[in-house]
Amino acid sequence: MTQLPYAIDAETPLSQAELDVLRAQYEKEDVMVGVQTKFNYAWGLVKSNVRADQHLGVMLLSEIFRTSPERRRECLYYLALGNYKLGNYAQARKYNDLLLENEPGNLQATNLQTLIDDKVAKEGLMGVAIVSGVAVAAGVIGGILLRNLGRKR
Repeated sequence: MTQLPYAIDAETPLSQAELDVLRAQYEKEDVMVGVQTKFNYAWGLVKSNVRADQHLGVMLLSEIFRTSPERRRECLYYLALGNYKLGNYAQARKYNDLLLENEPGNLQATNLQTLIDDKVAKEGLMGVAIVSGVAVAAGVIGGILLRNLGRKR
């Protein structure tokens, strides 16, 4: 659980029953789905722990962001959150930075920025460790091969 209280959305999914209510409303409105209904459903999907739900939520929010300029501010945080949860940290940072440009005191966005930065740093260190481990293994194998070649001569 995060120690960042304003980033609680990153770890608190809706119950399946709650998500089912949002899905039913979205499907009921069909081709005439309202922006608020689409946003509510996308919000619930982004909060989900299911990757496919998160992906669909980001897609729906992206549509709203593109087609409803008056709703862009509302979409920014959840686009950042959804991309964070999907591991798209560059996109998450882009949306979160846009929000912080307009609202530097936004505690949700500030806490999400910390989560993004921590995850990028952690995965960067893991990447360095993996590359280092591969380099060491290659060096050991290379050394063994060279030593064996030297013995055969």
